[in-house]
Amino acid sequence: MLLTVSTVLDSRANVEHFVRSNLAMGIDHMVVFLDGPGAPGQREVRDWLETVPQVTAVPCDRSWWNGERPRSLNVRQRANANIVASILADQPWATWVFHLDGDEVFAGDRAVLETVPQETGAVWLTPLEAVSQLEPQGWPTRFKRLLEPDDLHLLEVLGMLSEPANRDYFHGHVKGKSGVRPSSGLRLTLHEAVHPDGQVAPRAEDPALAVLHYDAISGEEFIRKWTAMLGAGPAQYRQNRATVADALRALVGKDLSPEAARRYLLRIYETTTQDDVATLDELGLLVHRDPTQGTHRPEPLGAEQQGVLADGLARMAREPKRHFSIAAHAPRPPEPAPRWWERAGRRRDRDRG
Repeated sequence: MLLTVSTVLDSRANVEHFVRSNLAMGIDHMVVFLDGPGAPGQREVRDWLETVPQVTAVPCDRSWWNGERPRSLNVRQRANANIVASILADQPWATWVFHLDGDEVFAGDRAVLETVPQETGAVWLTPLEAVSQLEPQGWPTRFKRLLEPDDLHLLEVLGMLSEPANRDYFHGHVKGKSGVRPSSGLRLTLHEAVHPDGQVAPRAEDPALAVLHYDAISGEEFIRKWTAMLGAGPAQYRQNRATVADALRALVGKDLSPEAARRYLLRIYETTTQDDVATLDELGLLVHRDPTQGTHRPEPLGAEQQGVLADGLARMAREPKRHFSIAAHAPRPPEPAPRWWERAGRRRDRDRG
């Protein structure tokens, strides 16, 4: 059974897309921590989540944090993810737990996931980033993939990148997301699988294991997301995103009318985030994914499994949580270990032949 854990503060429409898409694309159960249960609109989000049997909703109110709510969103995210991994550590039915944000959708081939050797405790999902347009028609189905140097140089020469690097091409993260076998004892950061001491763990990789990232799919979503992020407390950003955050803080601090503030916010969006979708499409650099076409039928939790999760969360609600927030302390190993997918691919080819 595949599970996700997320810490979310978003609109009901976005949360519905997040939940329905993940369940359609291969996830069986989702644990959703509501980061601001008292914020406007969050009661409606919680009420809807509680109608979905494949979701366990956890309001992160004062009682959850026992009066010790970490200021940093990243700390809260890591703590919540590892609480769930810890609860499920002795549950053989919980095969994988993935740490996803509320704007991310699992897009992995479950058949490939089943070929990961049992002794391998972590897998990586390569990022695919949804294109960003000022006023898109519905949820985007075209995604940017990580590019090789030749294509990055092409985009640089065309004036579409300031440097030939995926971190400049992607507006969101390029680190992907990780999943762990809870039984492995490994823990989760925002992007990595780590040992309890924070050392980065070896992970299995395969091109068929991916995560869809809807970072800022429109001008309106750019404004909403960055406003929410800046209000969620301290967070770590890579350099180009930190620059955007600093610029937005400076703008918010100006004594501007709402109309003027919105005009400048959209100007920042257009200069930092909007994609030239037509050019990227013509150059063959985009891939198509549509989670609404997913056909997965989630495996339901049985009464005993529901009890394990509910009892574990109730127990954890009474405990301090900072020690669950583990940060990575070592660089990513140069090679994924083991490189099992090449052997698995050859086996699949032989079977088809």
